[in-house]
Amino acid sequence: MRILLVEDDTMIGESLSRALTQSGHAVDWLRDGESADHALRAQSFDMVLLDIGLPKRQGIEVLKQLRDRGESLPVIIITARESLSDRVAGLDSGADDYLVKPFELEELEARIRALERRHIGFHKPLLQCGELTVNPVTHEVRYCGEVVALSAREYQVLHLLIRRPGAIVSRADLEEQLYNWQAEIESNAVEVHVHRLRQKISPKMIRTVRGLGYQMVTE
Repeated sequence: MRILLVEDDTMIGESLSRALTQSGHAVDWLRDGESADHALRAQSFDMVLLDIGLPKRQGIEVLKQLRDRGESLPVIIITARESLSDRVAGLDSGADDYLVKPFELEELEARIRALERRHIGFHKPLLQCGELTVNPVTHEVRYCGEVVALSAREYQVLHLLIRRPGAIVSRADLEEQLYNWQAEIESNAVEVHVHRLRQKISPKMIRTVRGLGYQMVTE
């Protein structure tokens, strides 16, 4: 997913950004509330990890402004503030979840997956299209019962397509989900990933819709 991480603590920000990137997410990290508000107005994200105590603008204010604009973007508050009043204020301001520091990365990733499932309206642990199944927890991919070994980028592309079988996903949308602001993207990067997926799974499962993008289909 494309995740906006808003965290002013350098050590925590670097650690989370690195770990979530290694887990297959595209992570953009900002350190203050004002920059976060500007980014949320100008860019598209799948989820926000938002600290409360931020320079320039408090996280709760950023969250309230996001909801006032009618945005349903999933938001997980990550903060050291653990009082009941802080948790209630965060959730009442529009947060979807509230996680108190320090926390284990495994718990954060589990909450991200759960919130993603709720947001897209898919509650089953496995994603399936025909003979293809994807386990978002273990990243295991099986085709006709056999395990398929994929690179991290290949898995990301497949996961984005299989979440909505039949829907057309543009190359621009795939690039936005796969890469953060700092990444250098080769012009044919997405095409290469799709080509390798077809080789490893089936040439028929991912259809190119000329001028529009790619579509996961049932054979």
